[in-house]
Amino acid sequence: MGERLAVVSGGGTGIGAAVARGLVVDGYDVVIVGRRGDVLRATAERISAECGRASAVRAVTADLTDPGQVAGVVDAVGERTVDAVVNNAGGYLGGSDDTLDDVAAWWRANLDANVLTAVLLTEALRPALRRPGGRVVLVSSIAAQRGGAGPYSAAKAALHGWAYDLATRLGKEQITVNVVSPGYVADTEFFGDRMTPEGHAARVAATLVGRAGEPDDIAAAVRYLVGPSAGYVTGQVLGVNGGSVLGR
Repeated sequence: MGERLAVVSGGGTGIGAAVARGLVVDGYDVVIVGRRGDVLRATAERISAECGRASAVRAVTADLTDPGQVAGVVDAVGERTVDAVVNNAGGYLGGSDDTLDDVAAWWRANLDANVLTAVLLTEALRPALRRPGGRVVLVSSIAAQRGGAGPYSAAKAALHGWAYDLATRLGKEQITVNVVSPGYVADTEFFGDRMTPEGHAARVAATLVGRAGEPDDIAAAVRYLVGPSAGYVTGQVLGVNGGSVLGR
């Protein structure tokens, strides 16, 4: 058993799985959370085997928009202290703006998936966070800073404001709260079948470094923020986007 424990939502694929693997390498036990049990279990087994630590990663199936299912994550943590909560669940949910009812449903779906999941998981685990030294990381998006994705942009931007509030509230207990804001990252399920070669090329061309991001790029930023070297960093938004949006 590792000395430290992290909980990573959206941990079955892409960025979340890369974060989970990186934290295992750093000596954490990791609980990955998501809605697809088969995907989560396969990822947990793969990472544990690759890292040579049996059961280093445990899978908990839960819809984090449902408070009743969030309780299952708390049960999985049990009496252990939580060193880091990484809120990576969410994504762009398409919808219709044909009627006001459609607009309301579309916005609520994106706010639930990207904001409520983070709020409920963090609040549920807040009593178990290490004091001092706990870490909360929210995974946002470049869309929060430059727009272009309607309710998804707004939902990710909401995480920034909430992070500032949470950092202020938890700072006195030396718990840090930060945001990682990825740019275009290939090798994830985010775009599904929507990505075209032209879309990929345009996104790469928008960077200053001339390449797409990889899940490990985002995982590296998360590993820094949850690690001991980042104890004096809180209430910040760290852009990891190849320079496609400059810092501000």
